Amino acid sequence: MTESVVFYFAHPPGDGRPPHTFEGKTSFGMSVFNLGNAIMGSGILGLAYAMANTGVVLFLILLTVVAVLSSYSIHLLLKSSGVVGIRAYEQLGYRAFGTPGKMAAGIAITLQNIGAMSSYLYIVKYEFPLVIQAFLKVDNPAGEWFLNGNYLVVIVSIAVILPLALMKQLGYLGYTSGFSLSCMVFFLISVIYKKFTVPCPFVDFALNATAIGQNLNGTYPSGEADTAYTIPILAFAFVCHPEVLPIYTELRNPTKKKMQHVSNISIAVMYVMYFLAALFGYLTFYGKVEAELLHTYSRIDPYDTLILCVRVAVLTAVTLTVPIVLFPVRRAIQQMVFPNKTFYWPRHIAIAFVLLTFINLLVIFAPNILGIFGIIGATSAPCLIFIFPAVFYIRIVPKEEEPSFSVPKILAACFAGIGFLFMIMSLSFIIIDWTTGSSNASSGH
Repeated sequence: MTESVVFYFAHPPGDGRPPHTFEGKTSFGMSVFNLGNAIMGSGILGLAYAMANTGVVLFLILLTVVAVLSSYSIHLLLKSSGVVGIRAYEQLGYRAFGTPGKMAAGIAITLQNIGAMSSYLYIVKYEFPLVIQAFLKVDNPAGEWFLNGNYLVVIVSIAVILPLALMKQLGYLGYTSGFSLSCMVFFLISVIYKKFTVPCPFVDFALNATAIGQNLNGTYPSGEADTAYTIPILAFAFVCHPEVLPIYTELRNPTKKKMQHVSNISIAVMYVMYFLAALFGYLTFYGKVEAELLHTYSRIDPYDTLILCVRVAVLTAVTLTVPIVLFPVRRAIQQMVFPNKTFYWPRHIAIAFVLLTFINLLVIFAPNILGIFGIIGATSAPCLIFIFPAVFYIRIVPKEEEPSFSVPKILAACFAGIGFLFMIMSLSFIIIDWTTGSSNASSGH
């Protein structure tokens, strides 16, 4: 089944209905772009802050461990998928544990990806007004609608994200993914360049009592140094697992080995980008770095042309990532609510519209971005990276092929255990942090 270009999906196994077929048409390169774009997102903006909390060596160790574990996790998913010929995360859950397994996977994917999309739109909400304000040189904003982040999020969602989210197949987004990744490469180059041009210690622009400096500093929620969020932010930075099987489905001439290569290349490229962005961001500001790196630069000079261009590039990148992250959520909802229905355009469009509406409301009315990184990273991410791939693998791979106490299954069981440990520790840190009041992450600003 792994060698075939025709895949069967959408119906629960053995329900007697004819399977749908789909021939993969997406090239290897486009698949790498799509998966890389699914991995890379707003997480990159929080990594310098994470490094400031851990130090360079511990950060590198943690980043390496999370990247390697993510790659191993994708191996487990692909192995399970190959055994049963299923290319949907939720259907692996169904095959392993019946309806409860399918619902658990669907709910985790929905939560994780809604969290991801919300975090991307938070960046649009907080960064886009600053870009427009700086380009127009509006020193004293008087409540203009085009400087209101809530309006801008809605406009971007309707004008850019919704049309892309309405595409029938994920593979078509390979071109926007490539452009999105190139924007983030520009961000990385700029962060490295700025390390050598920003004075250390830097002079806070707001000290000059300039109106725009004060305005910029009051616009984005602040983030005090808080180690509780470091590991969840790192875990969040590598979650791409809901997108792996859809991308596998649409890969041209797919094999398990080929899809593993796609995954490994995507993770390796993101690993290098993440480390360099965190390192040079941290070395520029040290302990002064904020939870969202770009905001720290605006404290020096909000009119800096390069940083303005970087803001535009990051805004473009995260905006173009939202449709890719929306696809698995829509499929998860369809698997949970309409499991036996064929493709239907009105339903395809309606789910995308409702999802985007809900996420816009969340972004407009919910507290800040760090809380989203922390809570989602501490709950859904361990399920999708560690727990589900491991337990699905243990249940799905036949005992004749791999006995219960074979090395691969023991490793998978340990992997699931790491996931539970990770979830309990992260949630405990965050809850302690909130209850002791040592962080601003639990409240809006």
